[in-house]
Amino acid sequence: MRLSIFTLCVALSTSFAAQPEAVPTSTVPAATAEAGKDVVHQLNNAFAKVFETVAPSVVIIEISKKTEASESSPLDDLFFQGPPDENNQRQNPGGLRPIQSEGSGFIVRPDGYILTNFHVVEGADKIEVKLRDGRDFPAKVIGTDEKSDIAVIKIGAKDLPVVQLGDSDAVRVGQFAFAIGAPFKLDYTFTYGVVSGKGRNKLLATGGYSVSDYLQTDASINPGNSGGPLCDIDGNVIGMNTLINGMNRGLGFAIPINMAKEIGGELIAGHKIVRPWLGIRIETLGDDPAIRDLFKGADKGVVVRTIEADAPAYKSDLRPFDVITHVDGTPIQTDSQLQHEILKKKIGQKLELTVWRKGQSIKLPVKTGELPNEVARASNEPSQPIQPNQQNVGKFGLQVQELTKEVAERLHLPVQQGIVVTGVEDNSIAAAQDIQREDVISEVDGKPVTNVQSFREALNKADPKRGVLLYLDRKGSKTFAVLKAGD
Repeated sequence: MRLSIFTLCVALSTSFAAQPEAVPTSTVPAATAEAGKDVVHQLNNAFAKVFETVAPSVVIIEISKKTEASESSPLDDLFFQGPPDENNQRQNPGGLRPIQSEGSGFIVRPDGYILTNFHVVEGADKIEVKLRDGRDFPAKVIGTDEKSDIAVIKIGAKDLPVVQLGDSDAVRVGQFAFAIGAPFKLDYTFTYGVVSGKGRNKLLATGGYSVSDYLQTDASINPGNSGGPLCDIDGNVIGMNTLINGMNRGLGFAIPINMAKEIGGELIAGHKIVRPWLGIRIETLGDDPAIRDLFKGADKGVVVRTIEADAPAYKSDLRPFDVITHVDGTPIQTDSQLQHEILKKKIGQKLELTVWRKGQSIKLPVKTGELPNEVARASNEPSQPIQPNQQNVGKFGLQVQELTKEVAERLHLPVQQGIVVTGVEDNSIAAAQDIQREDVISEVDGKPVTNVQSFREALNKADPKRGVLLYLDRKGSKTFAVLKAGD
């Protein structure tokens, strides 16, 4: 039996050996392979052409300033600043020390006007600009707009190469994107990727006010790219690189060039950048599921969370908890849409808001005002003690007392009637809803309260599982809170 198996194996090996050796054959015709290689070469040349076209108009911006080394901004992890090293003394403790950092920019006029980011040149004592051809120039700031993070600087030179500005509105998600800048002080670094998204906002905590819808790209962007151009395959600038969400994580952001072009033009002309506002803090209906049940009957719109003190909306009949559904007849579904509609208006222009309130649709006239540089915030510093007569109310974690004229004057409160919060227990429902000491509660579920007794009765009648709606006055600002069992 063993001999038979051995004989069979020898026969099989002889049979296979006798066959001619197989020659691999290509499944792709030669002509097709050559055509594919030509496409790759064309793409390769196109990429290189973008850099060759745009790079001469890109500048490297070196700034130096003196500041407290211990100071740091909460934006340091987002904005493209140079990494700490021997030239960047941010980590050295104590004293006034020079800080040096590097950013990028691009030339938009042959007589030396350059677009970059506001945060690149903010607080700079000295600005030096290096061109692609090796020349260096001192630069001066022509104008800045902090809210959009756009700045214009100028150098004393003529006949400079300028970038070609594209149309950011026409940008499509998925198209190629190219970034040029100086990441980690590696001058004129060229990276590519695609446009990963459009209309990105709320990237910074700006009090609910966003003036830019950023382009998102996965082109590698790192500290030093800030202010540099984001280009398309034709070498047209479609954005200004400005934000990053973690280095080397494939999430870079750029200001759309249409906005940068418009604001840059105003700054070059010497105009102050002004914007209209209503003075309200808002959120898209449905963003907070905890209060969604209180808006039955309202499908889409924007919830008014807070009306700022002395803001244009404060002088109107708009109230916190209103749901804005239209602006001058234009449907509104998101907070970003509302902001964009307001930004289209002129300062002092009258407009009509369609508002859902308590199951009814009403129309309210409002006049826009000028967006201030800073919105005043109510101080949380405690005033004089108001311990006497305070009472605990239910299980919400509130201590309150009746607001008398004397208490209102002592606390400098602008209202004369209601219930003043004298204390909030830690880890309570009230604390979770950010109710603060010295808040004045004027209404419960839309019904006025004037003393502690009426406040207790209103709470007893309310449904804590559904949510109890409180109208609050906070040092002049109007807002609301919803106390809900289980929070």
